[in-house]
Amino acid sequence: MTDILDTRSVPAAVRAEVVRETIASAKVRVEIDFPAEAGPAAAYGAISQLGQLTVCSVRSNALTVERTAALARDELAPSIFLGLQLAGSSLVVQGGREAVLKPRDLVIYDSTAPYTLVDPDGIRQHFFRIPIAALGLPHDAIRQICATTLSPGHPIADLVATYLYRLASRPDIYTHPAADAVSHPSVALVRALITTHLDATALGKEPLHATLRLRILEYVRARLGDPGLHPGQIAAEHHISVRHLYNVLAAGGISLGEWIRNQRLEGCREDLARPGLRSLTIATVARRWGFTDPSSFGRVFRAAYGLSPREWRTLAHRDPVGATGVSTLISPPE
Repeated sequence: MTDILDTRSVPAAVRAEVVRETIASAKVRVEIDFPAEAGPAAAYGAISQLGQLTVCSVRSNALTVERTAALARDELAPSIFLGLQLAGSSLVVQGGREAVLKPRDLVIYDSTAPYTLVDPDGIRQHFFRIPIAALGLPHDAIRQICATTLSPGHPIADLVATYLYRLASRPDIYTHPAADAVSHPSVALVRALITTHLDATALGKEPLHATLRLRILEYVRARLGDPGLHPGQIAAEHHISVRHLYNVLAAGGISLGEWIRNQRLEGCREDLARPGLRSLTIATVARRWGFTDPSSFGRVFRAAYGLSPREWRTLAHRDPVGATGVSTLISPPE
């Protein structure tokens, strides 16, 4: 799926806000500075999703992009952003380090910490977002190379830069029926880039096995609202058999079906207690979390919590403090 960002079709007065909201919904929430002397905000590009890889290719007259400390605490799954400079030079600042980028240089920055990107001639980068869970590398290790220029001239850095440049420059790829298949090798290539710069090649192999269960659960958690989610799909996404999927989870004491049910129930329980969602029907809340049969949902909810969904919602809205106390005492059975 690809979203096109083109401010030429937007009234000048609201262009800056449109750019901010488009980037926030498709990539990450950031503050974007458009200098008044440069005229109306201008941006053009495409934002595409390839499995676990988000590709954002945008040129803009914005001079500064900043993810503040407050924004870094949002609900975005911890991710890295890999920036590929297209022209001129830019500066990336994070964690007390500064990286100066020239054309075809690469830099990594972390979504969970503040960062600033500055380009005096307008932002000109391809951006690639990857969830940290998909990389199978320790978060602390990745932080070691954030805001550092990734070895211009290094064979692997050159390979990754060339590959990502071609990937971002071929919009026809994103509509191809097999486009999502590009995600896994792309993530593996970025993992190799990171481990090379950490001088710890073993990190590229062992954590893939050690973090497989975590990556499976994060994948499932992000798709709890899909009633068609099934073991074959989950296994295929992680390039393992269904039998191996069950074995990996069982080693951690996890039953896939029960875990999915409990996570969905907990999501429903929390949503039913949220004041901002009172206008949603109980059936709508249930569907948001993958329950398609309202009657069945009601029975499962009562079995888990001892209250019907309606009784729980009434209690939560009538006495939020009391409901919070109850919520800490009731949970789906293990």
